[in-house]
Amino acid sequence: MKTPLSMFVLGLLSLCPIPAAAQQPAETTSYPARSVKVVVPYPPGAAADIIGRLVAQKLSELTGSQFYVENLPGAGGVIGTATAARAPADGYTILVMNQDFVVQPAVKSKVPYDPFKTFIPVASIAAAPETISVHPSLPATSMKELIALLKANPGKYSYASPGHGTSPHIACERLFKLTYGLDVVHVPFQGGAPAVTATLAGHTQVLHITLPLVAPYIKEGKLRGLAVADKRRAPIAT
Repeated sequence: MKTPLSMFVLGLLSLCPIPAAAQQPAETTSYPARSVKVVVPYPPGAAADIIGRLVAQKLSELTGSQFYVENLPGAGGVIGTATAARAPADGYTILVMNQDFVVQPAVKSKVPYDPFKTFIPVASIAAAPETISVHPSLPATSMKELIALLKANPGKYSYASPGHGTSPHIACERLFKLTYGLDVVHVPFQGGAPAVTATLAGHTQVLHITLPLVAPYIKEGKLRGLAVADKRRAPIAT
């Protein structure tokens, strides 16, 4: 059964990026006694990277110890997450991850970690809806017009995502191909920032990404926002 667009969009709200540690610190009274690595499994400029750096900076200020970010992008977050999973279980490696933390094990035949057993959730630190935006050259000012345009031009247009198996990729496949049977080319990138850059340059025409990454460009008219995956209007996009 096809999913109505309104219901689909309402169901795309991003999960909160969460920091997770392999185990609790062995000596909580003196923690942290040395520098703490904050693993971000995405490239610089990604939403998780921005959030991770803000958290690392604040934790450094509060504790007097250094919390530093290490970017380990690739495979929809699997490479960095697997690296964090192999770290000593002493609380000195923290992972900042988004919904791909549980999505990737579901869409890949095997990942080198168990999201429910390998890590201990620490806190939910941010929430942001995903959005669909297009390059201004595309003659579509609404989702209805975008669907009609893609339907009338099979194989002509492409959409950018942060990578194979990421939630934006899965969402677009469901929306464009399963729901509407459209022929749209998927162009995966290694993280959200490169996907945004490609769409800004017009190399890809459609972009599905977390709203904070594109809100400034929508306000400047460099991208045209068509839909927000939330039941409420997003203040950041107005």
